[in-house]
Amino acid sequence: MADAPLIFTDRGIYCPAGDFYIDPWRPVARALITHGHADHARPGHGRYLCTDIAAPVIRHRLGQITLDTIPYGETRQIGAASVSFHPAGHVPGSAQIRVEVGGQVWVASGDYKTEDDGLSTPFEPLRCHGFITESTFGLPVFRWQPQAQVGAAINAWWRESLAQGRTPMLGAYSLGKAQRLMALLDPGIGPILTHGAVEPTTQILRDQGLVLPDTILVKAETKGKDHPNALVLAPPSALGSAWAKRFGTLSTGFASGWMQLRGIRRRRAMDRGFVISDHADWDGLNTAIDATGAEQVFVTHGYTDIFARALRERGYDAQVVPTEFGADDNEDAA
Repeated sequence: MADAPLIFTDRGIYCPAGDFYIDPWRPVARALITHGHADHARPGHGRYLCTDIAAPVIRHRLGQITLDTIPYGETRQIGAASVSFHPAGHVPGSAQIRVEVGGQVWVASGDYKTEDDGLSTPFEPLRCHGFITESTFGLPVFRWQPQAQVGAAINAWWRESLAQGRTPMLGAYSLGKAQRLMALLDPGIGPILTHGAVEPTTQILRDQGLVLPDTILVKAETKGKDHPNALVLAPPSALGSAWAKRFGTLSTGFASGWMQLRGIRRRRAMDRGFVISDHADWDGLNTAIDATGAEQVFVTHGYTDIFARALRERGYDAQVVPTEFGADDNEDAA
């Protein structure tokens, strides 16, 4: 790997030819960022580069940083490396980063999903020699239903909860998942209330042109009785908190790929679990990797050993690379 465009260091994925890092987890002079989730976009770097779509959320989360932007597909020369950002389909603005040095092309995919969610720019397969892939859901048990089917189930639960005299409260990560769920909800049932961690990010994405239903921010003075028939969208940490008690008797739901596993459903102690993820499932991971034509595959965060072994059994030169990805605000939010 010494002559490869990218190498793996204790600070992150490094490009010697361009003297930059991709999603570094320790402070560096120059960081290329795939998306705004906290395990990939961290504070403390000297300079940042991300897509123009991801930039507003990253600025909101990281504050005063030196940030440059690039549109999808534009090639930029950084030192001796040619760099371009391409859609990852994970959340709005998320990118795979293509790095070419001396005719060798490697792609750092960050987090990605292959299903078009209607909000994020759809995943774009990239041909390359080396592909760095996540494996958050790198087990055959993880296979997603179409999101429209999941949306119908959530709306049915909303109606059932109201019929039982309960307020439905749905836990979802504030960037990406919450907005994806909003787009699936039926506002004809009732109003959609949002936690203070969800609404600012939602407004930033609205300001960028994403079409989302109207929502109402829950304020200190908000009471459940003020908004009959409402569904509440909140980060997972808010479920079961003092903040949630204002809504009276609740029916709690959680939207995550982890809901595929019965043990995690029991441990979360939610009334309902909905299997929907912003990460690729088993089939999505394998399809994406096959489309790259990569000679080498580097497996990061998730079921790394199992997934890398499965790739080797299919003839790939696959190895596990330890990283500090996956340690987001709430890993269950995947």
